[in-house]
This record gives sequence, C-alpha cells and structure tokens, in this order.
Amino acid sequence: MVEAGVERVSDGVHTEPTLGEGKTYKLNVVCSGSGSGSVRLAFVPASAGKETEVPCDRSVVQQRITMHERVHIDVDGTRESTGMVAWQIDAL
Repeated sequence: MVEAGVERVSDGVHTEPTLGEGKTYKLNVVCSGSGSGSVRLAFVPASAGKETEVPCDRSVVQQRITMHERVHIDVDGTRESTGMVAWQIDAL
C-alpha cells in the first residue's frame, strides 16, 4: 500500500501522491452512502486517466495509473450524494 484514506463524500478526496516515475499503480475507490448518489473520480493531468463515475452502492472501482508526471487525484460527490468514500493506492 502506498497511500489510503476515508473521507466524507461532501469533503471529497484531493491528493497528490508521491509515486515513482515509470511505475504502475492500482487505485481502488469505493463509496458507501444512501440514495442514488455517486462520486466522480478525475486525474490532473487528464492524460493520467479519464473521469469515472463511482456509484455510492459499495461497489469498488479500480483504475490503473502509470506515472509519467506528477498526478493529482480528485474525487468529488454529485449533488445528491451522501456517505463516505474510501480510496487506496497500491504498487503493482
């Protein structure tokens, strides 16, 4: 495990993990909440990955990250989302 955390959906996740250049990592994101809400997972720069919707139904969404430059990971809730979002980065 490289980095992990749990946040309120309303706070979101905003992190710039220290990852090794040219190495590959796996990001796991899970949202647990009530209603039909979801969170959006995005990377900056966008070339690190595409924006992905994660439903708040306890489904785990995985995204592979290959580092070529510093990356910023953002997970933000949609208007109707409530609950918690957990995330973990693992080296492969």
